[in-house]
Amino acid sequence: EVRFSGFLNKCEKAPSELMTQRLVDRLLFLSVSSNYQIIGFVTSPESELANEFNKESSFRETGVFKVIELISKLNTRLVLLRELKRIHELGWINSKRLDSLGNILPCDAPQCGGYTLEAELGITPNGFSKPDFMGWEIKQFGVNNFKRVGSATITLMTPEPTGGFYVSEGKQAFIKKYGYKDKTGREDRMNFGGIYKVNKIHPSTNLILNLIGFDESTGKIKAADGKIALIDSLGNEVASWSFSSMLEHWTRKHNQTCYIPSQLQKGVIKRYQYGNQVILGIGTDFQLFLREMCAGNVYYDPGIKLENISTKPEVKARSQFRVKSMYLPNLYKLNETTDVTLVV
Repeated sequence: EVRFSGFLNKCEKAPSELMTQRLVDRLLFLSVSSNYQIIGFVTSPESELANEFNKESSFRETGVFKVIELISKLNTRLVLLRELKRIHELGWINSKRLDSLGNILPCDAPQCGGYTLEAELGITPNGFSKPDFMGWEIKQFGVNNFKRVGSATITLMTPEPTGGFYVSEGKQAFIKKYGYKDKTGREDRMNFGGIYKVNKIHPSTNLILNLIGFDESTGKIKAADGKIALIDSLGNEVASWSFSSMLEHWTRKHNQTCYIPSQLQKGVIKRYQYGNQVILGIGTDFQLFLREMCAGNVYYDPGIKLENISTKPEVKARSQFRVKSMYLPNLYKLNETTDVTLVV
């Protein structure tokens, strides 16, 4: 639901006659400016604009919205592919990352494959949850062989829970109640991990992952307050993610996504190289994400730990939703695998 009445105060040429009544078939247009301001325009069903809009049947749909693609002189897809071709042709690249000012720094963390690619693309860290490069979300994933990229595990997003025991009682209490001692024998540590798939009880924690408010038979959301929820054997909600929070993140970040395979060369200095076959996903819908969860292809794979329990407890949490790369096409309305060496 979108309400604009609260924003009409002091608005010049406010469309009051269209907003003070429930006018059937009126149209609301929304857009986002380059500085992330939301712009709205409402028009009557008899207007010339409405007539022109209603004649067009090729608009792409995202949820309840129809998307009007704005004409751009810049082909961002081509710019991205040319950049990925350049990076591929560099061969092995020393591991690095950019700071917020664009300075190049060394990188020795597990996620340096992504940081190194972002550094080559000139992507600096920022606090905005938006696509990385000219409207494209960039997702790097590690492989052993560039000719076999279908079995890689890809992290789609890492949203923290919005409800359940995890939120109401805190992360420490969550791990102490539902976690387990470190399985490799590390002292003073508890973990919460494993792969959680819809409607399957996890053997280590006896928790089950449910989709509440989603109709598996139709593949549609049937409740506005629906959620992804971890449930214990007594029916208690352990952790949950509201559909509304997940939908916002997914559609904003994944409407145009490029997946790039990489390989790691270990040594005194880590080095990465990036493959020529990249996967492009265009146009998505959160219901596609939920359908893949029902099929068991998208799953919850947390990496949560509590260290130094008896002295100075410290929680490190990462809630991951992941997928095998072979299932990526199921998440997008349009998808293609492109060889960047053929781009001119």
